[in-house]
Amino acid sequence: MCDYKKIILQLLSVFVFSFSVNAEEVIVLKPKKGDRTLALRTALEQVKGKEIKLVFEKGTYFFAPDYAYEEDCYITNHENGIKKIAFHLQDFDKVTIEGNGSDFIFHGQILPFQFDNCKNVSVNGINVDWDIPFSFQGEVIEVNPKEEWRIIKPFKEGFSWNLKGGAIVFPAIDGFNFSILGSTLPFNKTTKAVTFGAIDQTCKPNRVERLQNGNLKIYEKLKYYPPVGSIVHSKGKKGENRYAPAFHIIRSKDVVLDKVIVHHALGMGFLAEKSENITIKNSGVYLKDGTDRVVSSLADATHFCNVKGNILIENSRFENMLDDGTNVHGTYVLVDEIVDEKTVRVKLAHFQQTGFEFAGKGDEMWFIHVPSPSRAEVNTVDSVEIINSTFSEISFQENLPITLRKGDVLENKTWNPTFTMRGCEIKNHRARNIVLKTPLKTVIENNNLSSMMSSILFRGETYYWFESGGVEDVLIQNNTFTNCATAGKEHAVMWITPRLGKEFSTEEVYDKGIKFINNTINTFDARIVRADRTSDLLIKGNTITKTTDFTPLFPDSPMFDFVNCEKVEISNNIYKGPKQNGILLDDKSSKKVKIKDNKGFDIIPKSEM
Repeated sequence: MCDYKKIILQLLSVFVFSFSVNAEEVIVLKPKKGDRTLALRTALEQVKGKEIKLVFEKGTYFFAPDYAYEEDCYITNHENGIKKIAFHLQDFDKVTIEGNGSDFIFHGQILPFQFDNCKNVSVNGINVDWDIPFSFQGEVIEVNPKEEWRIIKPFKEGFSWNLKGGAIVFPAIDGFNFSILGSTLPFNKTTKAVTFGAIDQTCKPNRVERLQNGNLKIYEKLKYYPPVGSIVHSKGKKGENRYAPAFHIIRSKDVVLDKVIVHHALGMGFLAEKSENITIKNSGVYLKDGTDRVVSSLADATHFCNVKGNILIENSRFENMLDDGTNVHGTYVLVDEIVDEKTVRVKLAHFQQTGFEFAGKGDEMWFIHVPSPSRAEVNTVDSVEIINSTFSEISFQENLPITLRKGDVLENKTWNPTFTMRGCEIKNHRARNIVLKTPLKTVIENNNLSSMMSSILFRGETYYWFESGGVEDVLIQNNTFTNCATAGKEHAVMWITPRLGKEFSTEEVYDKGIKFINNTINTFDARIVRADRTSDLLIKGNTITKTTDFTPLFPDSPMFDFVNCEKVEISNNIYKGPKQNGILLDDKSSKKVKIKDNKGFDIIPKSEM
């Protein structure tokens, strides 16, 4: 036996106890100083059965990447490649992790939890954080747009960076650095919310000087200079800054995360792809109390790609992440070539989709033919041949549609979820609260929401992200929206806006069946609902109150704006506040609209716009 394994077995005897209860193997771990990664890995590799229970006595556990399990991973919406994985759990029929409120502190480039092809997963009572975040922060001391520079006081304690060759180099951990400052956004020093009117920018300074007092003078022309007193945060360049989520759930079923908190992540907080039945409750992605950090996860708090069954997010809190609170979507693939009468070659079109498992035998597929975005024929997959991480050939049980052409898209009908989010709070972060793209039943209720961009976004895309697809049954009720859409660009509380390639129709209906009812909206600005290419839209019983918390950014915009919509009803809504432009309808939308019993606003005559 090699020396390191002897050492690990000795360590195991000190702080790891293993025994079996029926078919379940139970491993009990005790708090102890130092890196636990290799000892944990060794304990996991000794498990013989298909059921495992990990019990952590309450305390602090540290995990570094040096001796972690290593695997070449495809992770959707992140960078692919070799990942170091602390908790690598694969092919288990049952997994239970009891953290008992323990703190799990991670270091460097590491993927904390991966559940691959697991069933009946339960994780409870864990707080995830990093000893050093992959962030650069500084307080803005002075700006000079005319001379194109800004001075910041960099955060030092708890952060890692260097100044080399006139450039800020970070996070300077284990030899890894981002190539540039990259995605940069200012936050309010007191509230830790994104600065009002802020614009997210990619920063690549011309040069940086260290002043005698230790502050940094950054020379760079910007479209938007952050206000003095704000805290600017940088997370590196796109394509470099999403190493891995804190929790990666792939090809797994019946997963419950309860009382699981993520204070930092090198990508998303919770990511599930090609999995079934996911519950996140009493959990969250947010900053640790007392920290001087302004960012939690570097990307979305939660994200679901081609999950089926039921997704439930309940009584949870998501704050200070650098992307959406949640994004629920499928995937579009591009038709690359018709191989034969039953086989088509398809392409994964976004660079962070490569390697994604789009289809499997028995899956039903929708065919979508340019220029219509409508779901057309349905066919069942007979087999899939993977050519490489970008291309695959899909053979079907029946002949392909005779109208199928290169440039059309396919959408997986089988892998879509019902989605429920209730009792959650989402605020103080970049981007949207909730992004919805599933055709099955969706319920958003009893949440407290505040956003930088639109609070709720519907945006199926046959362009750039290639995230499907059109919704058909959505209920948004009894939520409280507070000062949403504070960004420097124009958004809305709810925005329905398909982003389709130039080959697709700009007029045909895409999203359907959205009910926006009985919500409380406290807003500083004008826009409440913007809708494009939408049918069967009900806006009813909402109470809208104008606040004076901020100066309106777009005061002359209409509250309700409809383009190429059908069957819209706006009824029994109340607006309280100064006179505001009400409802704007284009010609198509005005033909099938019902407007009744609203108070405080009315239709805007076209001559006034």
